Amino acid sequence: VLMDSSVLKTVPDYHKKATMLDALCHGVESFWSVNSTKESRDYAYRAISMISDNMEDYLNNTDEGNLAMLKAANLAGKAINISKTTAGHAMCYKITGLFGCAHGHAAALCDRVLYPWMIENVDKCSDKRGREYLADILDKIGIALGCSDAESGALRFNEIFDSLGLDIPGADSLQFDILKTSVNVDRLKNHPITLDEYQIDELYHKILNGD
Repeated sequence: VLMDSSVLKTVPDYHKKATMLDALCHGVESFWSVNSTKESRDYAYRAISMISDNMEDYLNNTDEGNLAMLKAANLAGKAINISKTTAGHAMCYKITGLFGCAHGHAAALCDRVLYPWMIENVDKCSDKRGREYLADILDKIGIALGCSDAESGALRFNEIFDSLGLDIPGADSLQFDILKTSVNVDRLKNHPITLDEYQIDELYHKILNGD
């Protein structure tokens, strides 16, 4: 892999933000995926930490920040290559299709809602490693983000998204009907909490309209 930070110097601001968010979502989703391994979780932890620590320098377009973000994205890619993506990615594709959001923007819209939702619904864990395991994983994601636990980590994820000034699209009833039936079923299998159509619809309302 050739990591040349100079190639990021001329990337438009919106796409710098969106690609950073995609790497962050790769790290987060890889961490909680039912397919995660010790190796993938190590890659994911390091990726999340590096993104959180270097976001400001990266967005300010410094050579050091750009190089750190390239390395973090590579680690996140290694992680997701092992574990595969989960509900956040399964739910984000049609958001891009309907509203024109860049992929990473759409993925972050989903994961910023999924993270706190999972904390509240950890008792519905479908990962064979169990509820306590999942609760610990959600805490470790928070720690990787520089926080003390899952709850503060979910807040930090939302703070990162909010700080970027990205739009949150609003959907109408027809678009919600399209969204809830558009989800990639294969990627949902990797999610540690089973989602049905009702829950997916409920989540889309939180993702897009804040309901």
